[in-house]
Amino acid sequence: MELSVIITLLNEEDNIQPLLENIYAALKGIKYEVILVDDGSTDATVDRIKQYGSENVKLLIFSKNYGQTTALAAGIDYSRGDYVVTMDGDLQNDPNDIPRMLEKLIAEGWDLVAGNRKNRKDGFILRKVPSRIANNLIRRLSGVYISDYGCALKVFKRDVAKELGLYGELHRFIPILAKLNGARITEMDVKHHPRIHGKSKYGLGRTFKVVSDLILMLFYQKYFRRPIHLFGPIGLFSLFAGGLINAYLLVLKIMGEDIWGRPILILGVLLLLMGIQFITFGLIAELIMRTYYESQNKKTYLIKDIFIGKKQGNEEAEALI
Repeated sequence: MELSVIITLLNEEDNIQPLLENIYAALKGIKYEVILVDDGSTDATVDRIKQYGSENVKLLIFSKNYGQTTALAAGIDYSRGDYVVTMDGDLQNDPNDIPRMLEKLIAEGWDLVAGNRKNRKDGFILRKVPSRIANNLIRRLSGVYISDYGCALKVFKRDVAKELGLYGELHRFIPILAKLNGARITEMDVKHHPRIHGKSKYGLGRTFKVVSDLILMLFYQKYFRRPIHLFGPIGLFSLFAGGLINAYLLVLKIMGEDIWGRPILILGVLLLLMGIQFITFGLIAELIMRTYYESQNKKTYLIKDIFIGKKQGNEEAEALI
């Protein structure tokens, strides 16, 4: 199997037939599979897939709505292709872009090619403006310069997709997750069509989730393997500041002044307690991190390839990976 196309669906009954027909036409000449993940649809989405799906189509039906990230993770787990494509099922992504993206990935040696919706067909105020702000914020804070984090159309190498570790609502941060594993990432302009059938599942209400997930990604990117480096300095600074304040108040007390009831006394005590708590958080997080890796025999690194100069040593190198 050369290509696995993974599409997550939630109440897209009217889009199924044209979606599958467009994919069949766009991927002629390529050995592929289409993995459709129904994320708890309450309409006729599943029935339409059974009606129009060919032998290349695999349908995963969730018992309830788990979210797009979980659906993508399931699709990746069940994929068999050497290359993995993710896209939305609302007909806004164009399957004709897939061969071009796949060609770019293979010819230029990239690990991930992300789509950039150059002429996006969405509302300006409710969709484009929040998206631009979010994209700019994510780029600046993460250091991963992808123009359009919201575009679902992406092409990966199989090993990159399998190592993403998708949980929660992290599907919009896939380029960052891939970059953390050392993937080489690029982007290319893709077509974007207006939504014809169904309702968008995105809106301003997702803003707080995006910000919360961004905080998680920054922690994951910089401090996941060394959490004490985040909590430790904060705790030490808090202890130092609280210690100075309390030392100053102690001098005043020795000199005979009344320090009871002063706001600065409360601040000094709070800073001392906060310092102890932050350092404790750091130590606990370090223990959890070690448990996470050691209980599952995971490593804190990922080896992409090993090469040994001797011809007879290549089998040994493969065994090490």
